[in-house]
Amino acid sequence: MSSIPFLDLRAAYLELKEEIDAAVARVMDNGWYILGEEVEAFEAEYAAYCEAQYAVGVGNGLDALRLALLAMDVGPGDEVIVPSNTYIATWLAVSQCGATPVPVEPDPATYNIDPQRIEAAITPRTKVILPVHLYGQPADLDPILALARRHGLRVLEDAAQAHGARYKGKRIGAHSDAVAWSFYPGKNLGAMGDAGAVTTNDPELADCVRVLRNYGSRMKYQNEIMGWNSRLDPIQASILRVKLKYLDEWNLRRAAIANFYYCFFSGNQEIILPTILEWVQPAWHLFVVRCSRRDDLQKRLARIGIQTLIHYPIPPHLQPAYVNLEFQAGSFPISEQLAREVLSLPIGPHLDLIQLELLLEKFSA
Repeated sequence: MSSIPFLDLRAAYLELKEEIDAAVARVMDNGWYILGEEVEAFEAEYAAYCEAQYAVGVGNGLDALRLALLAMDVGPGDEVIVPSNTYIATWLAVSQCGATPVPVEPDPATYNIDPQRIEAAITPRTKVILPVHLYGQPADLDPILALARRHGLRVLEDAAQAHGARYKGKRIGAHSDAVAWSFYPGKNLGAMGDAGAVTTNDPELADCVRVLRNYGSRMKYQNEIMGWNSRLDPIQASILRVKLKYLDEWNLRRAAIANFYYCFFSGNQEIILPTILEWVQPAWHLFVVRCSRRDDLQKRLARIGIQTLIHYPIPPHLQPAYVNLEFQAGSFPISEQLAREVLSLPIGPHLDLIQLELLLEKFSA
């Protein structure tokens, strides 16, 4: 029986094989395998794409978050406001700086952090607000930025799932103090291994991340601060340069699949479709529905050949990694309900829409 995988990474490579192979060969022939011109070229191109002044390539998305927080002078004793409904990497970056993540519940409609709930979580120890553009839908930034200005706080966006998304007409990339990106292979803009970046309009912050990623050094054997080894690999940079040219086109393919799902499931009483606000343009990294009988729905779709995933089955506050924060079941009921009900349908840019429609006809039969 034919089937639809959740995401076909090999198809993405095959479509661009000639260009990607040539880009990798260019790096190999060049002989410069750490940082260098290929990374600098990608940084310039990605900054321009994101409508930001600076982009700094780093080793992965978690490092992008952590190094951006360190560049904002976040450390032990500080608090960072994070969504209660997110992938654990957002929290881990805070903890790895020695700071404490302070969770805030999402808006039940959009699943992103609820700006109306943030102020109650601010304390004298709060240093940064860290919204996540979950599933590729931008969080509501204007009230978050206004709140941060009133309280003298900085804002770092986690845009690991939002490559190409827009908020009120402007691309995600420089609305706040800094934006952290992941180029994990499954992302809308994915490398062929781990990779990440920080974009910003702040020259001092960009410079600090640049130093932090390279052992705290600008000049070899001169270390200004205690830094990290987290440099974007030139081979990955060369692949990202190729894929960046196709990002908008591939996002349009994702949007077409999203539109198909809205049409197909319209009127289905058991499935709650995503709520998209009029002032955002999602990247459609994921198409996440809700269902009170989620596990049954997943099995029904599997039987007709459609692979689905759950993003995410356990919220961070209930993970064993955060037992020290002493949260209990029921501490964040909205996030816990979402974890029981969400299901991600396949929406990759190489999904065969005709085949998907044929399979889903069996769903309704």
